[in-house]
Formats: sequence, structure tokens, C-alpha cells
Amino acid sequence: MPERTPETHVIDYRAAEQLLAARDPRGAVKLLDGVIAAHPENTAARLLRARAFFAAAQLRPAELEFTIVLEREPDNAYAHFALARTYERQNRPDLARRHFRLAAALDPNPEYLQRARFDT
Repeated sequence: MPERTPETHVIDYRAAEQLLAARDPRGAVKLLDGVIAAHPENTAARLLRARAFFAAAQLRPAELEFTIVLEREPDNAYAHFALARTYERQNRPDLARRHFRLAAALDPNPEYLQRARFDT
């Protein structure tokens, strides 16, 4: 196997984006595993892998990745929203509500505001 370089990691990342868009989240995860092994600090790759885990209904790994992203970027509204959706699918409504509200507080995106349910 040829030596992996930063350029091949970028190619793998872009290919993983395409696989996720083509509804092949497991293929995306496989590509991103190598990228993250080489660059564990890469938050964008972790966020993409979290999305792929979520799309593959691998909720615990998705939760872990979204949490890592939020440890590094606590103001990432999308990561809060996606983590909330992950908790929601795990039937953990209190944690879901907390992160829906954090997402809406950070970004007044209409979908975030609707899911935050500030009126209840």
C-alpha cells in the first residue's frame, strides 16, 4: 500500500463527504478512520465521522464524536444540534432538549429554534 500523505488524507476526506452524500455512511467512516488516526486533532474530520455514524444509526460512536467536537468547539451550534438529535434517537429527552436549546442560543436557525421548544 502506498504511503499516506496529507494530500491523500484530504482526498479521503473529500471522498468520505461524497460517500455520505451518496448514503454510504459506513464507507465514509472507513475512510475517515484513517484520516483521524493520522490527524486526531482534525475537528472537521471528526464532525464528518460523527455525521456518518449518526446516518449509520451507530449512535454511541456518533455521541462520542459529537462530544469530542464540542469539547474543542463549545460554540459549534451544528454539533449541539446533531448531538441533540443523537440523544433524541437514544430516547434521552432531557439531554436532547439541553443541546437543542444550546444550538438555538448559539444560532437562531429556524430549525434549531423550533426544536429548542423555548415555549415549554
